[in-house]
Amino acid sequence: MTHPPESNRPPRVLVTGATGYVGGRLAPALLERGATVRVLARTPAKLAPAPWAAGVEVVAGSLDADLGPALADVDVAVYLVHSIGEGPRWAATERRHAENFAHAARDAGVSRVVYLGGLGRDSDRLSTHLASRHTVGRVLAASGIPTVELRAGVVIGSGSASFEMLRYLVDVLPVMVTPRWVTTRCQPIAVSDVRDLVVRAVLDPTFGPGVYEVGGPDVLTYAEMMRRYARVAGLPERRLIRVPLLTPRLSSHWVGLVTPVPVPLAAELVESLINEVVVSPSAVSTEKLLLRPPLSFDESVARALRVTREGATPTTFADADYAVFSAQATDPDWAGGTVLRDVRTTTVAASPERVFAAVTALGGATGWHAGDALWRLRGVLDSLVGGPGMRRGRPARLEVGAPLDFWRVETLEAPQRLSLRAEMRLPGAAHLTFAVAPAEGGGSTLTQTATFYPRGLLGRLYWYAVAPFHRFVFPGLLAGIARDALTGA
Repeated sequence: MTHPPESNRPPRVLVTGATGYVGGRLAPALLERGATVRVLARTPAKLAPAPWAAGVEVVAGSLDADLGPALADVDVAVYLVHSIGEGPRWAATERRHAENFAHAARDAGVSRVVYLGGLGRDSDRLSTHLASRHTVGRVLAASGIPTVELRAGVVIGSGSASFEMLRYLVDVLPVMVTPRWVTTRCQPIAVSDVRDLVVRAVLDPTFGPGVYEVGGPDVLTYAEMMRRYARVAGLPERRLIRVPLLTPRLSSHWVGLVTPVPVPLAAELVESLINEVVVSPSAVSTEKLLLRPPLSFDESVARALRVTREGATPTTFADADYAVFSAQATDPDWAGGTVLRDVRTTTVAASPERVFAAVTALGGATGWHAGDALWRLRGVLDSLVGGPGMRRGRPARLEVGAPLDFWRVETLEAPQRLSLRAEMRLPGAAHLTFAVAPAEGGGSTLTQTATFYPRGLLGRLYWYAVAPFHRFVFPGLLAGIARDALTGA
């Protein structure tokens, strides 16, 4: 027996998959609209950093276990769980989880289920991923509970697996050998539109049960998406060379190499690109469902890039509570792209104040301790291409915003931290940071970190070309600072 929400109270909503990409954006949106939100999390500790976590009730649990406590007194249950790529029988796992959830929701008297699935025509030979998405939707609807199934295709948003795959491929590769699937048509949709559709399906009683296909206003091939992305990102036009014999399985390996998307996940996503994922002509328009026009592809990309570059990505595909979604070691914590680092640490038998004084004496007449000739040569080369070179020298007083040779002071927190941002001409953004802390047993620990955010393939090639010089310059720089701290020079 279902129990509709009482008219004098906000609905109680259970969000599954709240540690995932869409769930982590949906929960705060529901809270903002007055809903009482409960989340089911296999690893509740992962929710602790979320700014909205204090506003929800967290129930620890798994879809394989008893879901009674999670679903008790719930009006609407949102199903956002995936097992994609988790072992060879992950599709069977998805079905088993959906069946357990459907039975428990029916027994608990849930009045509505909202599920986010995937586009694709049932008459086609669907990929394992899309076929499983459709199967889960049918299992949930078969529970007898009024079920809203929203079927979306490629989701464009900062941190989404589809967007990150597209972004890295286009950013890194000016020339791409592409397989046949780049000509498949798809209808991308912004993650903000997906979130708002789910919110309306949860809170608006006029949003009837059924299967709804949703997408943005643009129908594009993957190749067109690549070219459009390059234009929005301000990149030179990308050249695509089609090779029909390149299979989805082979493609997934170079996707896994170039992008932060792990190969097991990339394999499933690429396989799905053989299916056309376009909203049917007979479907209710997404604009009518949203009660406003959906964002265009270009608008979605521009928003995603802005959030990514600001380091403000609220959730990423790597947040999901499955091992396959873990980010790769060569990638950042979703602050805007691949990060390459050279980190070196030493202990100095001097106080943090003396070590920091030696750090802040760098540049100008003091120089950079090791490889001064290389630093000067780099400065000359920078001047030849219009950069500041080394001619700016050292200011009388070091402070935030002051130039220092071809660096600029970004952070100055005595006696703990100095961060410099490179203003030389580079195919990327470079930072040099020194952190000083008291060492256990006396003295200080000095950590020197060179960080480079490469721009495209040229940026990566640049880093690896100068890496041999780093092995000489950076240890010498660290040793020189330690020596000056001990001698008081």
